[in-house]
Amino acid sequence: MGYLILKHLHIGCVVLSGTGFLLRGLWMLADSPWLQRRSVRVLPHLVDTILLGSAIAMTVISHQYPFVADWLTAKLAGLLLYIGCGTMALKRARSKPQRAAFLLAAVLSFAWIVSVALTRNPLGFFATLA
Repeated sequence: MGYLILKHLHIGCVVLSGTGFLLRGLWMLADSPWLQRRSVRVLPHLVDTILLGSAIAMTVISHQYPFVADWLTAKLAGLLLYIGCGTMALKRARSKPQRAAFLLAAVLSFAWIVSVALTRNPLGFFATLA
């Protein structure tokens, strides 16, 4: 599979993953029964698996690796923050206000990851402040 196809697949999965996460977060805050649907529980895992697989494939093809390319290291660190905040937002935080705060933190970290990818700068949207 060519790099350009992988990149488009990756970007598509980024959009699906981010939109799906935000939707699930809003449903969680609204106590929506949609969260209990099988497709809502399974689809994010499928999308995120394809997202990760395409990221790894692009890394190998381009020979740009985290801990070598600063911007990829920043994306990886942001991903870990996003996963941690997302887990707290959707499952682990005890109260709705805590979940809402973690949801906001996860969405902001997601936006920062995207800005790092677009600018290929480890500071992402913070680069304009420097």
